[in-house]
Amino acid sequence: MRASTCLHDAFIVSAQQSPQAVAVVEPGQGSISYGQLDALSDRLRDRLTELGVSRGDRVGIYLRKSIASVATLLGALKAGAAYVPVDPGAPVARGAYILHNCAVKAVVVEAELADKLAAALADLDAAPAVIAVDGSLPGGAGLGAALAAAEQSTSAARVGSVRSDADDLAYILYTSGSTGKPKGVMLSHQNAVSFVDWCSESFSPTAADRFSSHAPFHFDLSILDIHVCLKHGATLVLIGEDIGKDAPRLAQLIADERISIWYSAPSILALLAQFGSLASHDYGALRQVLFAGEVFPVKHLRALSELWPGRRYYNLYGPTETNVCTWHEVPLPVPAERNTPYPIGQVCSHLRARVLDENGAPVAHGSEGELCIAGPAVMRGYWALPEQTSKGFFTDREGNAWYRTGDIVTEADDACYTYLGRRDRMVKRRGYRVELGEIEAGLYRHAKVKEAAVLAFADEQDGLSITAFLSSDEAKRPSLIEIKRFCAENLPLYMIPDKFTWLDSLPKTSTDKVDYQRLKELP
Repeated sequence: MRASTCLHDAFIVSAQQSPQAVAVVEPGQGSISYGQLDALSDRLRDRLTELGVSRGDRVGIYLRKSIASVATLLGALKAGAAYVPVDPGAPVARGAYILHNCAVKAVVVEAELADKLAAALADLDAAPAVIAVDGSLPGGAGLGAALAAAEQSTSAARVGSVRSDADDLAYILYTSGSTGKPKGVMLSHQNAVSFVDWCSESFSPTAADRFSSHAPFHFDLSILDIHVCLKHGATLVLIGEDIGKDAPRLAQLIADERISIWYSAPSILALLAQFGSLASHDYGALRQVLFAGEVFPVKHLRALSELWPGRRYYNLYGPTETNVCTWHEVPLPVPAERNTPYPIGQVCSHLRARVLDENGAPVAHGSEGELCIAGPAVMRGYWALPEQTSKGFFTDREGNAWYRTGDIVTEADDACYTYLGRRDRMVKRRGYRVELGEIEAGLYRHAKVKEAAVLAFADEQDGLSITAFLSSDEAKRPSLIEIKRFCAENLPLYMIPDKFTWLDSLPKTSTDKVDYQRLKELP
């Protein structure tokens, strides 16, 4: 990769070549062309620069998925900053922590959330500049109006895009942390571009394609959705939270919007196969179905491939720290007798993989070990967490750094990897990586919770279920409604346990730690 290449360069080329082509569709809210999106993101770039944002800074995005949020991330990149997307559906305190943790210089926020965010950030010595966007205005008009108001009161000139280096940060994605606080995964322009280029080579997208944007922007699946699409002058179809898990409506939208390349967590595809009435719609445009983030139960994959025959199905694997690092095309049809998940496949061409034992030594083919990844897509590290960054890597005798995924795999003779499970207590749920300790930390915030332990169990229907074991000093324990309401106010939706079990006290080991093994054995 050339040192001058930035993640957003390919979008700018697309805008220059096809300014009238439709770049982004927000169903029910309108669309925006490449030329218009380029101009809108330029205006935001200029506003951010006026607010003091410069190369190497961070810009927070606290918006629902929209044309405005796409323009915002492009504007941040053009200003030389890294964009930091925050989940607007999560508790405000979580979002405020993320924005404070990485010291964003500015934040573009949904107007209805601006006051709550300002209150949460009020105690900071240097609060970020805020650009409030009216999310009720369609087609990016809310961002345009916010910028117009600022432009009327200033005489700022167009400053032009800042040239970032390959090693400069492009974005920071926050994932679940073992301490109960999310940690920021730092990805550079080189990291991102190497992945986008690999996607281009592997899936051969064209300007005629229409990509789904199902994943929220704070989820690493969104990198493929957004940046691969915009690189090729294709159309990005945004799918909001309101419809993203509503199988009948989602099935209709995929057909109506003529989506040709679909990408999501397997749980969404399983939902569509079961409840989407797929046989009643025309999916003639659909040609590729990509899934990642968790294991796809074979029975649901078989049902989907029978309802959507003739497409190519790809199982993509990788943590946020590497994005996709292995891939496998599912051979069709799925045999009726198969009941084990398909492998995660071979390492992507821009990366290298090793399976190592706990001492860092390679294991024999067919033996279990931890999958470690090296190459240009591997993260720079965790924001302001040097010790965790150091623990996340293994350095070989040649000085090469290998990211330790924490996933246990086996490698076949054909260099195809099969996923077996996690090294630690981190799990994948609905495509999100969840550290069970963060759920425990959230539950401990409840005044009546004395002890909390969280475990994940295999579930035939959903792939994974989460149970919280709790104890209390109070004679009257919180009701199920009360504890669920508390979780909704303190945890992201995908972290809320499926089941709550109250005990007089949690079992302990000889060292007075919670005995998770005994909890697993409870009826």
